[in-house]
Amino acid sequence: MKEILDVIIVGAGSAGLAALREVKKRTQRFVIINDGPWGTVCARVGCMPSKALIEAANAFYRRTTFEEFGICGASHLSVSIPDVLQRVRRLRDDFVASTLKTTEELGERAISGRARLLAPDRLEVNGQELQARNIIIATGSRPIVPSSWRGLEERLLTTDTLFEQETLPARMAVVGMGSIGVEMAQALSRLGIRVAAFSSNQTVAGLTDPQVNAVATELLEREFPMYLGDKADLNAVSEGVQVNAGSTKIVVDCVLAALGRRPNIDNLGLETLGVTLDQRGMPSVNPGTMQVADLPVFMVGDANDQVALLHEAADEGHIAGLNATQSIPVCFNRRAPLAIVFSDPGIAVVGNHFQPLDSAKIRVGEVRFDRQGRARTGQRNKGIMRLYAEAESGRLLGAEMCAPAGEHMAHLLALAIDRSLTVQDMLRLPFYHPVLEEGLRTALRDLAAQLPAGSESDLATCSAFNSEALD
Repeated sequence: MKEILDVIIVGAGSAGLAALREVKKRTQRFVIINDGPWGTVCARVGCMPSKALIEAANAFYRRTTFEEFGICGASHLSVSIPDVLQRVRRLRDDFVASTLKTTEELGERAISGRARLLAPDRLEVNGQELQARNIIIATGSRPIVPSSWRGLEERLLTTDTLFEQETLPARMAVVGMGSIGVEMAQALSRLGIRVAAFSSNQTVAGLTDPQVNAVATELLEREFPMYLGDKADLNAVSEGVQVNAGSTKIVVDCVLAALGRRPNIDNLGLETLGVTLDQRGMPSVNPGTMQVADLPVFMVGDANDQVALLHEAADEGHIAGLNATQSIPVCFNRRAPLAIVFSDPGIAVVGNHFQPLDSAKIRVGEVRFDRQGRARTGQRNKGIMRLYAEAESGRLLGAEMCAPAGEHMAHLLALAIDRSLTVQDMLRLPFYHPVLEEGLRTALRDLAAQLPAGSESDLATCSAFNSEALD
């Protein structure tokens, strides 16, 4: 293939496929190159198989509330870990198959191999040099595993290998309490595995609000022990793996490393682009255009190490695919930040995190779900939500939460923040009764009480009954 192509896409993950979708609309002079298995990280080893495991774990854990509902016999229920994992893989394979359809029809324009940049307009793959007017780098990421841990072999798992196991041992440690670590530690514990969780940080799941973090930590520790604030070291012992963190020493059968993911930029040839690379070997990438400097090179998804989330990767692929097929790049306004952890209660951060906000210029509204009516009827009455608004205007700035239905309320708040709505704007919306979203309204009312009073003829000023049955 000696022609000068319009676009080369390196990587067929979520960002690469989103770029491909836009490129195909505008040109047929392209190739997409992928190193390793085709099918996205999300479908193969990330979002989808992890949620299949979480759903099974939560379904089994639900038995712990049966007695309160007057349902007998919960103690006789059991779970088959091999069957759970078999279902995870069955669903996973179906999800992967749906992503493969996108590239299977491309024929010789889909190339399996490891690409290396030679210049901003050239690369080499499988001994062949290809040239293009634009290159999109979407090489994805891989789990971080310290080199000293690799000798543990089959006793060390990552999400790349967890779902391939035929069964799981009785004792496991999860190291890292970010989003992946929190989700997997809780799911494994709810499936009956004795889990111990470790993190060098005092915060969990990306939270920065001390009060939300305290509630999330306390609720998680009701289900499994967490050892926060000390770096964990692993050593092979005859009975399994010994985890050392501060004064804590625990022996487990295997360890799940959940330390985050590292961009796949090793030996990619980024140094041939002629731009400054930071200490991680990463060039600067414009988040509005996804362009590297003023080069005909775009870097998207996990590869650029900006926001490793599927919807962000899809947006970045869309932006790059569009910009790589026209002469002048378009600068896009990005969506309101939204990050969700599928724990129970759900953990989410929307818009601005709490930590960087100026406390003198904001007001904070709070609700706790311990006594919230609808939450109590479903035995889901635990958690907290904290909302942040601009003190002068009442415009919503962000939220952090560990709350029932957190994934859904986070979307409502993302919409509000994206549209620059105020607390009063939100309180003018209808809230049906009884729903968990009434807890959101309680937090909004808490905020409204700290802002200038509105007109009595405005429904945003409609106050609470101060009754659990009605609010």
